[in-house]
Amino acid sequence: MTNKRRLFWDDEHKKAGTKMLTYTELVCDGIERGTHVWLLVFMPLFFVSPVSVGACVWGFHHDRSLELEILCSVNILQFIFIALCLDEIIKWPWLVVCVPLWILMSFLCLVVLYYIVWSVLFLRSMNVIAEQRRTHITMAISWMTIVVPLLTFEILLVHRLDVHNTFSYISIFVPLWLSMITLMATTFRQKGGNHWWFGICKDFCQFLLEIFPFVKETPIPEPPKIAPIPGKYVIPPPKLNIDMLD
Repeated sequence: MTNKRRLFWDDEHKKAGTKMLTYTELVCDGIERGTHVWLLVFMPLFFVSPVSVGACVWGFHHDRSLELEILCSVNILQFIFIALCLDEIIKWPWLVVCVPLWILMSFLCLVVLYYIVWSVLFLRSMNVIAEQRRTHITMAISWMTIVVPLLTFEILLVHRLDVHNTFSYISIFVPLWLSMITLMATTFRQKGGNHWWFGICKDFCQFLLEIFPFVKETPIPEPPKIAPIPGKYVIPPPKLNIDMLD
């Protein structure tokens, strides 16, 4: 029964990826032509979001990482508001349309505040080892570098869409790029890993070492040991005798 459930959710994960690809193609086509109804463009996300909620529950119960499903499940209300606003069914300003996003960002800000408080407590405590202190400080700096630029990007973008500023979109997206670069850098420090990257079905480092065997560390050969010659007596070195003056 467990294998059937695992195969079922693996199949659902593939379907979620297919729906996300369909949504991306519809968005690109809708931006180029401008003839699609945005509610229909967002329809793949509307279908995948309820399934993602069940997938997240199953993933938490079986200790599996489902980043795509978490993203879809927590933003389902935001997807609906954006589609209704683009179709001009609702006439709300973008600041109000993004209320679900502000709620989500408030939780992330609480996470940042949590790490900052614990880092300060660990710095002032003398009973904590240096490795734990360094880990909490690194986590606090990483979360600040991810969340603060991301929140800055969202605020600037919403004000730009509501015509409250005239910043160029390149300057608006700079904080997002900084947040994404930091997020990519922090993923290399996480313990564990996904052994199923790109369908290779093995550890990624082992896969690379099999492709590039010259990267492997070659062991240094030990010098040969010379066996003693039987029947030959070796004179021991003379003992050092130091006379101490009275």
